[in-house]
Amino acid sequence: MGTWIWQGHRIHVQREGDPAKSTKVLLIHGFGASSGHWRFNLPALAKYADVLAIDLLGFGASDKPRSQLAGETPQPGSISYGFALWGQQVADAAFALFGLGPLGENGAPNAPSAEPPQLHLIGNSIGGMVALTAAKRLVEQGFTPAQIVLIDCAQRTLDDKRVQELPALERLSRPLIKQLVRQRWVISPLFQLLAQPGFIRQVLRKAYPSGANLNDELVELLHRPSTDPGAKESFRGFVNLFNDALAPELLAELSVPVRLLWGGADPWEDPEEAKRWAETYPCIQALEILPGLGHCPHDEAPEKVNPILERWINAPGPPGN
Repeated sequence: MGTWIWQGHRIHVQREGDPAKSTKVLLIHGFGASSGHWRFNLPALAKYADVLAIDLLGFGASDKPRSQLAGETPQPGSISYGFALWGQQVADAAFALFGLGPLGENGAPNAPSAEPPQLHLIGNSIGGMVALTAAKRLVEQGFTPAQIVLIDCAQRTLDDKRVQELPALERLSRPLIKQLVRQRWVISPLFQLLAQPGFIRQVLRKAYPSGANLNDELVELLHRPSTDPGAKESFRGFVNLFNDALAPELLAELSVPVRLLWGGADPWEDPEEAKRWAETYPCIQALEILPGLGHCPHDEAPEKVNPILERWINAPGPPGN
């Protein structure tokens, strides 16, 4: 475990494995989670790769700055939460901590590697969206990842660009809801309700339909960061992401190989939409749906997911750069 300073913010990271290995894996958690949500995957992947799990800014043990929404007067230290911010954070972490560029952490020159690094970005839920955005940033900065693995990637059905897919009543009430969730006097009690351990456990029962690994450790993993100063601000920033990137937009642009891993019983991210992505975008090389598993199959059934990840990471593919 450690702390990395990024743009003046403290970012919590966990790293396991041999840093000398050319196979690099960067794990990106979903909404409300943290690097600890890879508790059953990080040690397994570290047996054959240099693995980094990162807490996105606003989550886990990373700093949680004040949120700044569109149209608000900038305040000192405030930030605009969103996929552009998190994608750049992950891209910069890959360059700095894995030594993908000429300069590494704290600006020190990276030692030349005998083998070019192969970077695998793995993201769950909104972490999948961050992985896609980070891959785009990395390519723009001259480094092409070996692949992206999306685990139940967020489909973002509430984004403005998908509003016509919503039921009529939701479309009618949407302008009022969008105004309300901007207000801190609304966000504060709402967050306090949602962050209660009992409510977290109720949500997890939906996310983990088999009930496997749904334990006190997991509830505490998700609850503890909610007690940090600033946690309400990152929540406010996230729930106001009504006009941000969508996965199909990024998939249409990318030539980086993408593989999809999905829980067949995910209550929020429809496996049928994942199938449509796989049929539509040439960058997608594989889709595996795991029957009976929910939104976080990597944590619900690591004994099934880890061998798939190992196979995909060790599969022959295009060079990493």
